[in-house]
Amino acid sequence: MAKRISIGTWVFATGPHADRAEPFGTVCDRVKALKFDGVELAALAPNPNASNPDGSDADWPWALADAGRRAEIRARMTEEGLAFSAVVANLRGEKLINTDDPSPYIAAFQRNAAFARDLGIPMLRIDCVQPPTVHREVSYRTAMERVARTWQTCCDIAADHGLQVTWEFEPCFAFNKPTDLLRIHDAVDKANFGLLYDTAHGQMVGVNGARQEGLKEVCPSQIEFLHALRGRINHVHLSDSDDTCQKDASGRDINSTRLPLGEGVLNFSRIMPALIKACRPGVQWWTIDLQSVPDAWAAAEVCKRRIDALNTRFD
Repeated sequence: MAKRISIGTWVFATGPHADRAEPFGTVCDRVKALKFDGVELAALAPNPNASNPDGSDADWPWALADAGRRAEIRARMTEEGLAFSAVVANLRGEKLINTDDPSPYIAAFQRNAAFARDLGIPMLRIDCVQPPTVHREVSYRTAMERVARTWQTCCDIAADHGLQVTWEFEPCFAFNKPTDLLRIHDAVDKANFGLLYDTAHGQMVGVNGARQEGLKEVCPSQIEFLHALRGRINHVHLSDSDDTCQKDASGRDINSTRLPLGEGVLNFSRIMPALIKACRPGVQWWTIDLQSVPDAWAAAEVCKRRIDALNTRFD
């Protein structure tokens, strides 16, 4: 069955676009014009341009607490003939690994779950919040137990709201080795919990071992990596890779460089069949992630054509 195609809204409000963030309505209009099926929402300011009464949107989406305003956004999406593929939960600033008190993280997740439910968003995307260097502070076993226990609770909360949970593994966060993914997924062991596979992160985590603490753990290619993850993937992001990470001002690696499809080294003709086989039954969406791509709308148009071709070929 052909997949529905969405694009992450964060690209139009962060990185190169942070000083000219586009209103959510404008994003929806342009996405519809490009014949996307929906958007993936980041529960981060400034989209959907909701503000607190004092004009601050630093703690968005909690500023959008009014049920009427949430209903307006949901109705706007319906009117546009669009849907939400998922929401990136706003867990910034929370601690998950180097604390024995997960209650603030869980409380923040609870708010995100209610937000997703009210907007009719079926899936919450989460991550490990803290960088891989946190492994220097906490033993591996303790860290894994803390993550697994906390995410078990979060998955139960999500289930109460009828939501799925997907973990996006990235070089910039803890537990970024292939066997980490298997161990934590097994330890959480909830039916509504799975892995988010981003093809750029798959390249940098699974093939290059970017930002891994200690000995690197890699696979010969994404094909082998995907084979190891078979049956665990419940959401997909598509972006190309040039086998590098973005750098900070000191030249240190930050996170996977994400490129428009066709502008990197990834062979999607080989990757897509393996990715489709690795996904759980019922995965409906492929989401384009153009994080930090300068001319995002031009890239979105190109990516939409290329992903439509893949969708037709591998339907």
